[in-house]
Amino acid sequence: MSKVEQSSKLDLERIVFIGRTFEEYLDMFSLSEEELQGKKILDCPAGACSLTAVGNKLGLDVTACDIAYYHSDEDLENKGLQDIEHAMEHMQKVQNNYKWDYFDDIEGLRKHRLSALQDCANDMRESNERYIPVTLPSLPFRDEEFDILLSAHFLFMYADRLDYQFHIETLNELLRVTKGEVRIFPLVDLEGKHYEHLDKIISYLVDNGCTVEEVKVSYEFQINANSMLKIQKG
Repeated sequence: MSKVEQSSKLDLERIVFIGRTFEEYLDMFSLSEEELQGKKILDCPAGACSLTAVGNKLGLDVTACDIAYYHSDEDLENKGLQDIEHAMEHMQKVQNNYKWDYFDDIEGLRKHRLSALQDCANDMRESNERYIPVTLPSLPFRDEEFDILLSAHFLFMYADRLDYQFHIETLNELLRVTKGEVRIFPLVDLEGKHYEHLDKIISYLVDNGCTVEEVKVSYEFQINANSMLKIQKG
């Protein structure tokens, strides 16, 4: 492992390796499988999501990137199993902060999370080249390498830990590697509050030639987390 990789590698215990299913992605980002056909797609950061695994089996062209991928697929799968169990225990205490029409109950949620993890872990073993380790706000891809970039449960969600400047630098990098559009979900923090600098970020993007739209989506699990930001490059 190079010195760069060593310095970028986040301690496994600090990573929460939980992901969403392919179907959740379509709902979160208001997309259909047909819309993604023929496009080069980046999931960033992808975690244990199954968009890449399932998408490529369906003939899509999806790449995943995440800081977690500096670790082995076996270590990540084991961490993911632990994280799901921990999350389900926690969910018992906070389930009133969530809407349960998508999953029905905690057991239904557990099945979705385990399904995403299993698909992701299996695909990492079979097609490891699709899973690129990265440390945002820097990405190792060419300018405009992807047609569409999907970014879930990272930007805006951790506003208490990631400052405004980090958001701007990361957005600039996401846009650099994308020729068409970037979609970000959700637009709230972990407490369900709208990201406080969202208007400022939208103004910045518009000033830099982007068309920006806040789009309501059909997916809502965390209360108030039911819209995404659709950023079209100028």
